[in-house]
Amino acid sequence: MGGLGGIGDFVDPAEKVASKQKQISISEFFEKNKHFLGFDTLQRSLITAVKEAVDNSLDACEEARILPEIRVEIRRLKGDRLRLITQDNGPGIPREDIENVFGKFLLGSRFHAIRQTRGQQGIGITGVVMYSQLTAGSKTKVVSKISRDSSAVFVELGIDTRRNKATKSGENRDIWIDGKTGEAVSHGLRIETEMRAKYQRGRQSVHQYLRMTSIVNPHASISLVVQDRDGSTIEEEDWQRTTERLPRVVSEIRPHPHGMQLGSLQRMLKESEERKLTSFLRHNFSGVSMRAAREILAEAGLDEGRSPKRISGDDAQEMIAAFKKVKLLSPPTDCLSPIEDLLIKKGLSKAIDSRFASTITRNPKVTQGNPFQIEVGLVFGGDLSADGPIEVLRFANRVPLMYQQGGCLLTKALEAVDWKRYGLDHPGGKGIPKGPAAVLIHLASTNVQFTSEAKEAVSDNEEVFEEIRLAMLEVGRGLKGYLKKSSQRKKAREKFELINIILPEISKKSSELLSRDEPDLAPIITKIMDAVFCEEELGWDEERGLATCSITVYNYTARARAYTILAKWPESDGTAITENPLGGSKQARGLWAWRLDTLNPGSATTIHFGVSGLRKGEWGDAEIFYRGNGEIIGATRIDEKLLEELRRSEALEAAEVELEGPKEPISQLKERAEQNEASQPQKLSDGQTSLFEDFTTRDGLEVDE
Repeated sequence: MGGLGGIGDFVDPAEKVASKQKQISISEFFEKNKHFLGFDTLQRSLITAVKEAVDNSLDACEEARILPEIRVEIRRLKGDRLRLITQDNGPGIPREDIENVFGKFLLGSRFHAIRQTRGQQGIGITGVVMYSQLTAGSKTKVVSKISRDSSAVFVELGIDTRRNKATKSGENRDIWIDGKTGEAVSHGLRIETEMRAKYQRGRQSVHQYLRMTSIVNPHASISLVVQDRDGSTIEEEDWQRTTERLPRVVSEIRPHPHGMQLGSLQRMLKESEERKLTSFLRHNFSGVSMRAAREILAEAGLDEGRSPKRISGDDAQEMIAAFKKVKLLSPPTDCLSPIEDLLIKKGLSKAIDSRFASTITRNPKVTQGNPFQIEVGLVFGGDLSADGPIEVLRFANRVPLMYQQGGCLLTKALEAVDWKRYGLDHPGGKGIPKGPAAVLIHLASTNVQFTSEAKEAVSDNEEVFEEIRLAMLEVGRGLKGYLKKSSQRKKAREKFELINIILPEISKKSSELLSRDEPDLAPIITKIMDAVFCEEELGWDEERGLATCSITVYNYTARARAYTILAKWPESDGTAITENPLGGSKQARGLWAWRLDTLNPGSATTIHFGVSGLRKGEWGDAEIFYRGNGEIIGATRIDEKLLEELRRSEALEAAEVELEGPKEPISQLKERAEQNEASQPQKLSDGQTSLFEDFTTRDGLEVDE
């Protein structure tokens, strides 16, 4: 019995294990798992730090509608340490917000916002401060100046990882003088930090990251200076902006039912202030009309008048199932901000010297309730190396993706195309093609799905894959046409030059021997050439501020010809065709046509027109098409089937806009109808919404291989 006296000291194994459990802070977690943030090697740590700072600068400038001026300085120190300095001309950060912005993980203004953004998690720049503190034991120096303050805030920051908050020291106010210009800074942000990191050149380097960033942000001026330990400059680069047009302002949208998870729906129901389920569905989701809301609830077996707060887990599950069965409007796409064709070309031109560029911005699509848009640009020739694989430039929401290329959806879609048929070397039709080319792939989305927390590669998605593949086919056809046109023109020019050198000499000698006048060689040259030839030339009218295009068609055949010549031009909201003496007519968006009824043998006709609304250098190439009998060297026969599809797609878009009508009055009408439980106005709105829905659920233009 005495042995039982120790029973009170017995500790259950489960209680013993539980007693060792303790909660760790977000900061402590990332401190021990810094590879999640991209700080796993010395080289990548530097790229990640630069990326987070530059992304924040671009976002801040765009939200304040300021053309970004960003400077990055890297100074090597002893051992494997270096100092990183970034500076921008953005709006700055108010003094009271600096501590939270730089010292608290998972704090951000965009986490719950459904719109295209560079970052959402709120871990970026805080991770840089933490990494500096961990590896160099130093604090991060921040200088911030906002417009309304007469002086700037100077402060040093660290992180208390246990409490997930910043620690401040040395705070003071003073006039901020820019070390480069010597002038007082009116607004902006400067970050200076030390860390263990390694700078090196190559495809995975700070230089490459900034080069790629400048391509997809042509409105930004970005500079890089790298100094050695002795203060000498190792590398210096300056990517000046090529446009003063800021990216389109994106609108925040509500979540779409097709992208809803059960837990999220339950949270929304619990937090809802609406009294009825119909109001809850219409006011909290995009794409849900009153008709759709009633159909969803009928499918789920729920009463329209029930309170959202009283919906059970089983009922919520029925709603999720009903979302997939009821026909819904697609979500709005004004939450996306694509780069657009012309600016893709301008961005590529400031980083890559090439001879040909083909770009495409696909129409927005939706996957799992999330709007997305694909853009692809292809450049060929110039200084690009022909020896190895083409350069692949991957981007998600204007942010370069520099690692895990092989495991990225963007790369897989590129590899799925048979590039050999478009003029590139593609052994076995597998892997990255070879040749003097570079391909840019940009995914703009409200919810980019990455393969890891480091956001280095896009995960698999069938809808996104197919959109990229179709875009690749389109730029591939552009390259194929360019190569064919170049080859034809080269052969025709060589033949023409040869004939114009040899025949006149023969004619001259023969005429001298026979003591006769030299004959007219034009009919003979025409007969030998037996071809219709086309050349275009782009220029700039400095006096009138117009981009100009001249298209000359030569008839080197024995009979008269008749053609319709079509030119692709950069049509947008701010551009227009002007100085167009031959008139012509619009065939589709960005495509104009002129009818040449009679082109006599041995004659030539020139079409000349100007385009207003462009800046010098913004229009670099023109694609020329034709319809008519016989081939034209230097132009491509128009694909009438594709043109008709394009027209139908444009007509559909115009119908959607017309049927949608003025948004505000309709929405106000709906709200008033619901509040007053009136029936007639509700029917009017639902009728318009239902009709609009029929249009928006139709597919847009699809280009098959």
